[in-house]
Amino acid sequence: MQRTKTGWIAVFLLAALVAVVFVLWKPKGGWQPQTATDPLTQTAGKSWTPPAPLQSARAMKYLEQLCAIGSRTTGTPGMVQQQQLLQAHFEKLGGRIVWQSFQHRHPQTGQPVEVKNLIVQWHPDRTERVVLCSHYDTRPFPDRDPKNRTGLFVGANDGASSTAALMELGHAMADKSIKIGVDFVLFDAEELVFADQKGDYFIGSTYFAQQYVADPPAYHYRSGILMDMIGDKDLQLYYDKASFTYAPQLAREVWDIARGLGLKEFSPRVVHDIRDDHLPLNEIARIPTIDIIDFDYPTAASRTRSYWHTMADSPDKCSGDSLTKVLAVVLEWLKRQTP
Repeated sequence: MQRTKTGWIAVFLLAALVAVVFVLWKPKGGWQPQTATDPLTQTAGKSWTPPAPLQSARAMKYLEQLCAIGSRTTGTPGMVQQQQLLQAHFEKLGGRIVWQSFQHRHPQTGQPVEVKNLIVQWHPDRTERVVLCSHYDTRPFPDRDPKNRTGLFVGANDGASSTAALMELGHAMADKSIKIGVDFVLFDAEELVFADQKGDYFIGSTYFAQQYVADPPAYHYRSGILMDMIGDKDLQLYYDKASFTYAPQLAREVWDIARGLGLKEFSPRVVHDIRDDHLPLNEIARIPTIDIIDFDYPTAASRTRSYWHTMADSPDKCSGDSLTKVLAVVLEWLKRQTP
């Protein structure tokens, strides 16, 4: 079969059109694979691999280890056991341990109970510092549990997740690209509140903030990040209203880093107005501090069966990947801080 002259012209014009489309549509720098090559970037359809030296399985193991202690309420044997575990862990990694102890009136007995904030200092000689926070106490009872409001509350997500995250982040603190001083602060007595709602909130963080003002240290905290309830398997992280009110620039910076890492779990929208340990740091100590928290546990659509403050807040509802996704963002943020 032969082509006519008109047919050949049509073929030529079609080929020319394809060539023009190719040139105009071709990405700058040549053709690239559809998956990102940056090891820090989470790509669609691929499993999460955190940046070294972070390890999801190890972070999850720390969470389980904390929960195995049982209740870790302020002033209880479980809290003392946890304090010993954490001191040994951070000292082994090279952190300098400082205990901030004081007495507080127990809301039920009226007797004094010892409250102990744990401060872990990395490069304590550096005077320009940032603070990374968590509360490490558990609520005395699961007072929102639909069946047993006085049962055992191990606080896998609410208390253990952010504490385990700091345990895991300790492995990265020898990174030479971190040029600023860093303090981990684990607040005690964040919610020394019982089923009858007797008690106080933010006891440890309030004392920490008051001492920072009343007896100023030789160093300066330029900013802070609080982590709370970051272990949820279905991680959904939004701005909270207080963070965006007190430290909007810091909030945008952190969420922009998450976007750059391809972590869609961080959504730059104000959804909740959360009262948490970041309030005393902002309002008393004047340290611009944000809260990274997933208050929808497990999801916003399932609030009627929330695990929050129930016996269902157990390790099986949590994920090591969720912990290291948050830590990947925090670690990258630390590396971008200049003295």
